[in-house]
Amino acid sequence: MSVSTEQMLKPELGRDERLLWSGMPRQGVCFRASDWLAVPFSLMWGGFAIFWEYSVSMTEKAPVIMKLWGIPFVLIGLYMIVGRFLGDAFMRSRTYYGVTDQRVIIIDGLFNRQVKSLPLLTLSDISLSERSNRSGTITFGPNTSPYGSFGRTWPGMGRRMAPAFDPIDDVRRVYTLIRDEQQSGRRPIAA
Repeated sequence: MSVSTEQMLKPELGRDERLLWSGMPRQGVCFRASDWLAVPFSLMWGGFAIFWEYSVSMTEKAPVIMKLWGIPFVLIGLYMIVGRFLGDAFMRSRTYYGVTDQRVIIIDGLFNRQVKSLPLLTLSDISLSERSNRSGTITFGPNTSPYGSFGRTWPGMGRRMAPAFDPIDDVRRVYTLIRDEQQSGRRPIAA
């Protein structure tokens, strides 16, 4: 367990609560399955917006509104091409995960510290998505977002998605730990 990750989680622990695992999402720029569609679309969007702005600015007789009209589209295109990857990497650098003997904890937040606490005994829908390199995602609850993992890279869209450990290394070990703790917590205590 990382010392800095443990230090971030320690203030959230109850008096009798034990931290069993702590970690952070993979760091740096991450490409997701949704990027197979998003990257070509963002290149077409950004390319057209830049072409529009260049074409209009080269025409001396174009009205000012036409010259200004494309600027928001260029900015959106730049965000889609580059900014969303940088924003996602920054958010993941400020995200901490923990599994205790009682619950799952997710700490994140861009400006404020936000803590999500999910009791193990009430978690019924836990999904595992594992890649060939043993990294992956554990999702807690149904994913009701129509955007899939694409929503995690857009500002404000992550709130509509189920809480998740996304993406973490050795995901199966963490998933098994959570399931084992759930089972041990549901067993009746022998008298």
